[in-house]
Amino acid sequence: MSISGDIPPWPCSDPENGRIRLRRFTDLDAAMAMDLSQDPYVPTVGSLPPHATQEEAVAWIERQRQRHIKGNGFSFSIADLETDRSMGNIGLWIRELDTGRAQVGYAVAPNERGHRIASDALCALTAFAWTIPHLHRLELYIEPWNAASIRTAERAGYEREGLLRSHQEIAGERCDMFLYAAVRESTVR
Repeated sequence: MSISGDIPPWPCSDPENGRIRLRRFTDLDAAMAMDLSQDPYVPTVGSLPPHATQEEAVAWIERQRQRHIKGNGFSFSIADLETDRSMGNIGLWIRELDTGRAQVGYAVAPNERGHRIASDALCALTAFAWTIPHLHRLELYIEPWNAASIRTAERAGYEREGLLRSHQEIAGERCDMFLYAAVRESTVR
């Protein structure tokens, strides 16, 4: 997974940007997970069940905590800087770290949308990602209909590189995806 065979360490301090910080999940984040599970799309692209109960939300949170322990990457709760209330989640997936690449994914709870929370979180995650020495490229996959996510990626400095036709299956259908990426500036030639 990483050049040394070990997952990069959890950040010493929570990454911050704007009004948010990225922190470890706690069981208190279950309310956010339950809100997020109300979105008809989010459960189709992850492990959060639709209309999650308290118990299902806590189980999902535990899976998020295990991502780093198991070496898959970093799953952060997007928390309000002042109140610490969770508003969503964002992840950095490092399966391809040996090649210098990682993938990013994010979701903001429906009751929190429209306040640039995702773009602040993406900026914070990107800054953290560049502290990982062998990481040179971050990739996002966004469905063409998802205008809000496209704005988020562009606000955070990601550039559209192309359309990946029939890229992945979501809810039983093959879906096109835009590929957005950010590259570490010092590595571009």
